[in-house]
Amino acid sequence: MTQTPSSRGAESLPAQYQPAQVEQRRYERWVAAGYFRADAHSDKPPFSIVIPPPNVTGSLHMGHALDHTIQDVLIRRRRMQGYETLWLPGMDHAGIATQNVVERQLAGEGLSRHDLGRERFVERVWRWKAESGGAILGQMRRLGDSVDWDRERFTMDPGLSRAVQTIFKRLYDDGLIYRAERIINWCPRCLTALSDIEVEHTDEEGELVSIRYGDGPNSIVVATTRAETMLGDTAVAVHPDDERYRHLVGTEVELPLTDRRIPIVADEYVDPEFGTGAVKVTPAHDPNDFEIGQRHNLPSLTILDERGIVTAHGPFEGLDRFDARRAVVAALREQGRIVAEKRPYVHAVGHCSRCDTTVEPRLSLQWFVKTGPLAKAAGDAVRDGRVRIVPAEMAKRYFGWVDNMHDWCISRQLWWGHRIPVWYGPNGEVVCVGPDEQPPDGEGWRQDEDVLDTWFSSALWPFSTLGWPDRTDDLAKFYPTSVLVTGYDILFFWVARMMMFGLYAMDGRQPFDVVFLHGMVRDQHGKKMSKSFGNVVDPLDWIDRYGADATRFTLARGANPGTDVPVSEEWCQGSRNFCNKLWNATRFALLNGATTEGELPDPAELSTVDRWILSRLQHVITEVDEEFEAYEFAKVCDTLYHFAWDDVFDWYVELTKPVFAEGGPAADRTRRVLGHVLEQLLRLLHPVIPFVTDELWTALTGADSVVVASWPTPDKAYVDEAAEAEIALLQRVVTEVRRFRSDQGLKPSQRVAARLDGLAAAGLAAHEPLIRSLARLDRVNDGFTATATLPVGGGVIVELDTRGVIDVAAERARLEKDRAAAEKEAAQCQAKLRNPAFLERAPEAVVAKVRERLAAAEADLARIDSALAALPPA
Repeated sequence: MTQTPSSRGAESLPAQYQPAQVEQRRYERWVAAGYFRADAHSDKPPFSIVIPPPNVTGSLHMGHALDHTIQDVLIRRRRMQGYETLWLPGMDHAGIATQNVVERQLAGEGLSRHDLGRERFVERVWRWKAESGGAILGQMRRLGDSVDWDRERFTMDPGLSRAVQTIFKRLYDDGLIYRAERIINWCPRCLTALSDIEVEHTDEEGELVSIRYGDGPNSIVVATTRAETMLGDTAVAVHPDDERYRHLVGTEVELPLTDRRIPIVADEYVDPEFGTGAVKVTPAHDPNDFEIGQRHNLPSLTILDERGIVTAHGPFEGLDRFDARRAVVAALREQGRIVAEKRPYVHAVGHCSRCDTTVEPRLSLQWFVKTGPLAKAAGDAVRDGRVRIVPAEMAKRYFGWVDNMHDWCISRQLWWGHRIPVWYGPNGEVVCVGPDEQPPDGEGWRQDEDVLDTWFSSALWPFSTLGWPDRTDDLAKFYPTSVLVTGYDILFFWVARMMMFGLYAMDGRQPFDVVFLHGMVRDQHGKKMSKSFGNVVDPLDWIDRYGADATRFTLARGANPGTDVPVSEEWCQGSRNFCNKLWNATRFALLNGATTEGELPDPAELSTVDRWILSRLQHVITEVDEEFEAYEFAKVCDTLYHFAWDDVFDWYVELTKPVFAEGGPAADRTRRVLGHVLEQLLRLLHPVIPFVTDELWTALTGADSVVVASWPTPDKAYVDEAAEAEIALLQRVVTEVRRFRSDQGLKPSQRVAARLDGLAAAGLAAHEPLIRSLARLDRVNDGFTATATLPVGGGVIVELDTRGVIDVAAERARLEKDRAAAEKEAAQCQAKLRNPAFLERAPEAVVAKVRERLAAAEADLARIDSALAALPPA
């Protein structure tokens, strides 16, 4: 006997799905077959995504897993739809993080980077990258990322380094890069400027001290959380319309603990309703004060060095900033200058994200990008529709940032990174050097010591990775990229900067057509994942225990545009169960001869049940396509989950069993329909759960891989609303009987004699054997006595004889106990909803929840009363 693909497939599938035995083998086969390799010369329409580059120091966390799952889902579907897909991988050099890793290694050897010198230290970092960096790339493979590994990039590889130098030179020549003294975020431990995203703000208990400047009627009181910075004050500011201080504007007041007098100035930045309405102005140590100082030509006095040590002459010189804070407050208290002290005073404090050191605003000579014209272009690209932000409501936040963007500090005081291509001559000359130019040589010339902010090179990622500044085939084919997938938390920090540089470098062509913003991964209670909360989940742990598909499905099932994604281990277990159910259903189909060979039978030749499932399939394909195009991944997963579990596994597979048992041509046709439905379902599920679907699809079809199979399209010829309505009524009949059986405490295996009236009028006469099989109902005999009557809808009435199968007294006791609990729940909810104080004070969501509980309790009461009424006499 010749084996069919189905029978061969049944033999190849173990009784249970073991992800560890499938995933690595499948992934290696995909890569070896070249399924992920993009062809820039293809005639297919392009679809491209550049992966947000993870840090070379990083490991896969839940945020990465969510981000990569969404991107892979998009890429896999478009690949199946016939697009030439490119998902380009790579890593970021992560300037501060990587330098810190290597410096800690050196410290373990009793060395510092200064012992090695710059050149040898950079060589050491490259060696660390080769030996230990990039662990996340292997973890991406475990998740199933279908990236083009032949195009892997690194932000400091030669091509990207050339791109960085090219754009720096162009921006410099266009007057869009300049060097100046400005207030920046400074880490006294890392000894470098920080970008805003490298500063993490946490609420801390500090102190708010109110200090009197001057004496007598012309004194003025200011409040501060950083008393030590008063040593650098150069003014006190008040609002110009504040009547309390109008007479003082233009006068001077004595600055305590110093021999200086400082002016009182009027500035609209001051909020007269906050505190005393007067603020101390320290231009060198506060960004807002710096702006006030610029408007009023105030001097900027730096009183802290790069390590946070006081440099102002006097008794506090040489003290650490925090020691100086205590000493200054003590000295002011001794002089009677303290008007009020508030402790604890909770306020937001910025910390370096790498070392947790408190960040110090500091006036420093740095390099900046003049963002004004670049930011305007970035805003215009969204306003005129070249770039679409999903969800649309996030565009408002985007405009709020790009329309009010400050100039961007791009220099960092590090050794690891792209060194700024500017040379200084012995006579004050400044020369910016492009990638194809020779730097000036000769005595006295030196290159700028700083490197560029890591985000500078990342901002070039969508086009530098495709070969820019050269005119490459990849750039021509895949730019603009199709979608950027990223978290809403870096909409400003990264997305806006890519927009600015992409539009600038590519002559007004946007770097991506769509920006899809997902939320943050949170625990099942909605709390942010944090080590301090003890709720951090390692996705690799879930992959080890439940498989990559279950991990991906859990994440994707919570991924709606712009909303946070709650996850729990219990939900991942549920996703694993879904994969197991899919496995078992496919094995059942194969063992019963389901096939994908030959044409699908004409609808006229099929049973109502077969026409029903095929019609449901067409609707599901249409729904899933609409949800994919709207980036509603959670809805995609929900639609497919319920179609697979409810329609296919729970109903259709069960409905096929009597047909297979009877055999004949009808069974052959059903085998073909079952094979088709499962084959299409596996294609639809493949982008989200690629491993198990490929293992099952190849077993079912005997073809190479579902990775390169075509995406399903709906066939209107198989849409059959009448069949759907007929089977919906059948399901209602069976469901109502099953509910009654459950309420009566009947075991699923127990059979009950029943009379089915009204089937013919309802159009269900042909389905009576199926209904009896599914509901465990026997035909009536001479001794039949109806002890319960169920009107189940559509004019169908089911009469059952439950004598001898139910312990009536025990069942009545159980139901009455359940009724008492439901009555108590309903009474409690009603009491709350009758309480005006509760309705007035409780949040709307809490009130709605109580209403839901009341409705559920009332439904339980109705169901239990119906079950009690149906019980036969004791």
